[in-house]
Amino acid sequence: MAEVFNNIFVRGLRGAVGDQFVIRRTRSGKTIIANKPRFDENREFTDLQLAHQSAFKQAATYAKSAKTQPVYVEKAKAFNSTSYNLAVADWFHKPEILDINTSGWTGKVGQTILIRAEDDTKVTRVGVVIHNGNGTLHEQGEAVQSEIDDLLWIYTTTTLTPLDPAPLVEAKAYDLPGNFGAASIQLS
Repeated sequence: MAEVFNNIFVRGLRGAVGDQFVIRRTRSGKTIIANKPRFDENREFTDLQLAHQSAFKQAATYAKSAKTQPVYVEKAKAFNSTSYNLAVADWFHKPEILDINTSGWTGKVGQTILIRAEDDTKVTRVGVVIHNGNGTLHEQGEAVQSEIDDLLWIYTTTTLTPLDPAPLVEAKAYDLPGNFGAASIQLS
């Protein structure tokens, strides 16, 4: 692949030259000349390739509607990218629960459970479920994002929870496209 910076012969050119070359211009102003891609007319895609194509179509559909959201627009300026590309990337990336801290909770009402969660763009909400691990639900609700630390979410308990059997605390973090990452911790 050749890169042309300021050549009078190719300045302003773009498109295909016969069946041999493709000329395109990057956002930074460079002109790229490359071999024209060739595809076998009888090629068959694998199931994995078809699944990825379907996922990319869904990501593109999401990005078309989400590219005007301020979070993507601002991030695009900072990363010299487009809001559309960042929305596509966000669609493929789920948030992650980094930590569930139950040290401030002894099963009583009004105590806090701290959850640290991150995403490549933004965590929009964190849900918490507390149960005994055998199907008995003690409580569930939404954590509130800390005003000091964007990664920190605070859940305040609303019911008295027995510590025998040891309860299981589950947290799910959601992002703008609706992806979620989950983690759990069992009190001992």
